[in-house]
Amino acid sequence: MPSFAKVASLLLLALSTPNAGAFAPPSSSTAAKNAVPSSTSVDMGPPLPDVILAETYGEGSRKYRRTVYTHNEWVKHRASDRFIRNLSSMVNSGVYKSLAKEVFATTAVAAFLCFWNALTGGYTDLDGVQHAAVISALPQLTLPLTPFTLLSPSLGLLLVFRTNSSYGRWDEARKFWGLNINHTRDLNRMATAWYGHDGQVIDPEKRAEDLRQISLFTWAFVRSMKRHLSPPAEDEEAFIKEIRARLTPEQAENIITANHRPNRALYDLSVAIEKLPMHFVRKDELNKNLSIFEDTLGGSERLLSSPVPLFYSRHTARFLATWLLFLPFALYDPFKDSWNHLAMIPVTSFISIMLFGIEELATQLEEPFTILPMQGFCDKIGGWCDEIVSWAGDYTEDAYDMNVREMSKM
Repeated sequence: MPSFAKVASLLLLALSTPNAGAFAPPSSSTAAKNAVPSSTSVDMGPPLPDVILAETYGEGSRKYRRTVYTHNEWVKHRASDRFIRNLSSMVNSGVYKSLAKEVFATTAVAAFLCFWNALTGGYTDLDGVQHAAVISALPQLTLPLTPFTLLSPSLGLLLVFRTNSSYGRWDEARKFWGLNINHTRDLNRMATAWYGHDGQVIDPEKRAEDLRQISLFTWAFVRSMKRHLSPPAEDEEAFIKEIRARLTPEQAENIITANHRPNRALYDLSVAIEKLPMHFVRKDELNKNLSIFEDTLGGSERLLSSPVPLFYSRHTARFLATWLLFLPFALYDPFKDSWNHLAMIPVTSFISIMLFGIEELATQLEEPFTILPMQGFCDKIGGWCDEIVSWAGDYTEDAYDMNVREMSKM
């Protein structure tokens, strides 16, 4: 068994590459080529080698998990060598690194148990000679495997529900931003196509400015929502810089100083819609999108402020930790065929990594906003809206010239 463990360890290290990443995003070189320029975009993908250790796992690593896939990433994602690639990156896994203390605790229990039982029950030396107990007055520490077998289905159900609930929260948050993306485009498309009514003469410059305001305040809303859902230390400075760069000083300060910035941006967007020379029925259609924005904002606030009930999360964590800490006592006898039961130690470590890893995944997914690429969404929304409102230019100049000629004939 010891020789097999050594061979397996060497094989794993040989497969590992210095640049292997534990994170889902594409490699840093690919991400750099496909990145959308932005003043506040965070580089996605595995942390670079020179990044401080705290940034490679735990809270510091969340910004590297903001994945955006294109066709190239999907090809790599389903490649036939994905198992080898994922196995080779285990030693760099941010999830596994964050579990170091827990796995060390269970492994230490297993190692102590082997040492204790060797002292109290005898041991085999390297020559295969059996020796009597050093301390025969003390008992060996073991437990039957049956209680753990009986509790395994219950623990599995707790972990499944915990993981499903957390993934559901991530999926709901992603759908909220999907609705934002869809309806920001819808809003600007309708505003551009429906501008003006009753054959009135439209000044192209005024039309361009009015629609530009619609586009700007649409972007200001989603950018304010992103800041509202992000940690202040990460986004406050960048948010203020972006808002002041794109809006007028008065408009920017109105949003920055508001107690609830997304609400203020949404109000400004509503006022900009109301100023459009458009039939009120069409304005009502535009305002329906704003009601959807309120729903996505409120739903996101609910997810941010209300975790999975704490008593459920705490009971699951206590159940899992207790089960794994006492598991070595039940594994001691089943590994009697290994040298001094030592094979129990790496097996305990492996089981701990896998089961603690499931709970860690659920915890990381539970708060979804700091692993969603919200900055990328905002940048895309701003670019798309600016493009949509620009489509009015050619049509507006032709229509304006024709209306002026018609009016001159009267």
